[in-house]
Amino acid sequence: MISKEEIEKLLLDIENSRVERTISTTNTDKFGEAICAFCNDFPDGQQAGYLIIGAYDNGTRCGLGVTDELQKNIAGIRSDGNIQPQPAMAIEKFSFSDGELLVAEVQPSHFPPVRYKGKIWIRVGARKAVANEAEEKILYEKRVANIKTFDAMPCPDASIDDLDIKLFKTEYLPKAFPEDVLSADKREIKHQLQALGFFDLRYDCPTYAGIILFGNNPLKFLSGCYTQYVRFSGETRGGEILNEHKFDGNLVRALGKMDTFVELSIAKEKPVPVSPLREVKVMSYPYFATRELLMNAVMHRDYESNSPTRFYEFDTYIEIQNAGGLYGKARPENFPDVNDYRNPVIAEAMKVLGYVNRYNRGIVRVQEELKENGNGKAKFDLNLVTAFNVVEPISVRANTKFNNKQLETLEYCKIARSREEILAFLGLSNQTKNYAKYVQPLLDAQLLEYTKPEKANIKGQQYVLTTFGRELVEK
Repeated sequence: MISKEEIEKLLLDIENSRVERTISTTNTDKFGEAICAFCNDFPDGQQAGYLIIGAYDNGTRCGLGVTDELQKNIAGIRSDGNIQPQPAMAIEKFSFSDGELLVAEVQPSHFPPVRYKGKIWIRVGARKAVANEAEEKILYEKRVANIKTFDAMPCPDASIDDLDIKLFKTEYLPKAFPEDVLSADKREIKHQLQALGFFDLRYDCPTYAGIILFGNNPLKFLSGCYTQYVRFSGETRGGEILNEHKFDGNLVRALGKMDTFVELSIAKEKPVPVSPLREVKVMSYPYFATRELLMNAVMHRDYESNSPTRFYEFDTYIEIQNAGGLYGKARPENFPDVNDYRNPVIAEAMKVLGYVNRYNRGIVRVQEELKENGNGKAKFDLNLVTAFNVVEPISVRANTKFNNKQLETLEYCKIARSREEILAFLGLSNQTKNYAKYVQPLLDAQLLEYTKPEKANIKGQQYVLTTFGRELVEK
């Protein structure tokens, strides 16, 4: 990160193309456009650019006090999905006698052109502007020179005729760009595809990302480019096959089918009896968590492999496996806090299509939703080297029939109770054995939870209903 002394020098150099000064703390579009322009590094200085909040155009400070909220808002621009591909940036607060500055340091992108809300912003001298067609072409040539990922490579055996151009125009472009940008774009289709990483003009052929996303028949070029769903009876792959389906074809169509399948066939609610006269509806697998795990497998898989993405359902769990282990900067010791993209062009397209949201946030939300639904945490196997495997347990609520004593316990815990009070209420002896039999299943199913005292002490724990437990009792 830049030093305080270097910041002062940049403030005085008002003609510097690497600096954007502003006193606004709320103009998110201005911030996003500036960060986008620095990412594109159109002057090709190969140096970081700086968004400086708290300074006038002449370099003097405005007396700003930098708040935690402002820091979070600026840091959030990196991962809110409006800048594609995702920028590499860091922020830091600097304090001076006449005010504070918040500085965002933005590194040049290896995959230009970078867009903010569909528009390509560049630096033209000390100001920023939307790139014209010639400037966009120069930026794309920089991307080609930096190609390192398989999805961005040309597919030499394919031609423009192997792409579903109508699908690209009707399903993708309207989601990728504002209407005014589309209406002004008069380029031929190959140039439009190239600008998004789906075509390589040097070789006059689609890239692998173009084939995967819009190909008429991706399996012709990539034999593992599909997702295989199988429902097994029992707990292993040796069980009887109850149902199977192959999600093939291009990703734009296949992703929609998978999304609908998860919602209607996997995450559907089912009635679970909680007494002879009453039942409640629960989900075996929550929609968002299952969808996110499946979409991540499709997005991060190794498309050079002949193995499909596997989506296997068993009696008590779902297993999702994709070819290719952790990639780039992601390691077993830092997953899921650090992520990287094996297929940045595909990742960008899936964000445009709405199948992935905020970067590096999905796994956290998955674990939260699984916990709320009573599934427990997803388990990741990071030791397969050439594959990535995740197991999503079935919800305990959907897989357990609660007995009368457990239901009585829930009713009794409408107000906080101690472990001893619960066992006494049920008239039970042999506390350890009966606790495991009657109380622990309620904790596992997220129907009951306990408050933790200052010191870890079983006697100090108070048991209360969770939100779901209270809903069940009051129905």
